[in-house]
Amino acid sequence: MHQKQSDFPCGAVRQAGVSLTGLILVLALLGMAAVLALKLVPVYTEYSAVKDAIERAKEAGGTTREMQVAFDKNAGINSVTAISGRDLSITRDGGEPQVSFAYEKRVPLVGNVSLLIDFAGSTDPGAVDAGSP
Repeated sequence: MHQKQSDFPCGAVRQAGVSLTGLILVLALLGMAAVLALKLVPVYTEYSAVKDAIERAKEAGGTTREMQVAFDKNAGINSVTAISGRDLSITRDGGEPQVSFAYEKRVPLVGNVSLLIDFAGSTDPGAVDAGSP
């Protein structure tokens, strides 16, 4: 439908789009989301490395101390700093060792505002990991 030029002052045609203020707000929100993602990706990558390290420690078997050392070696390779072999809980159910862990990670966001994330995991397939993402 074509509008007459008399509908708008000075013969102008009405335009639709995003204002400069709207664009700045959208870019600011995208920037904050990107910064949050950049801070959280390493935390979840480390959590994944811890889960892999407890699987390898269980495969290594042996005594509790030998499994802790195996975990520490694997964690050292993957630059895991949140937890060490001494923090693991190693139990023997029916002769088979089960390795589990729980820790929390604090991610500073802005100023004195931080995000606290609780992580937990186990090699026991029947275990419920309360608090794991």
